[in-house]
Amino acid sequence: MHDAVELERRGIPTAAIVTDAFLHEADLQRTALGAELLAPVVIPHPLSTLTPEEIAARAATAAAGIRKVLTGGTL
Repeated sequence: MHDAVELERRGIPTAAIVTDAFLHEADLQRTALGAELLAPVVIPHPLSTLTPEEIAARAATAAAGIRKVLTGGTL
């Protein structure tokens, strides 16, 4: 979240991607950094045990949310 907040502050559209297991921590960081409007794109946890094909499927599912965030929409 720190990198995403810093990029946004520099005017660079950013999509922070977090797994659902870390959403609470991401929300705490957004609040602490004063970036409550930086909504993360949330994907299912875990990732480390997935096959490349499963990771590609998750990425494809997340792509719509990433596009919305990067083009100024809301999730």
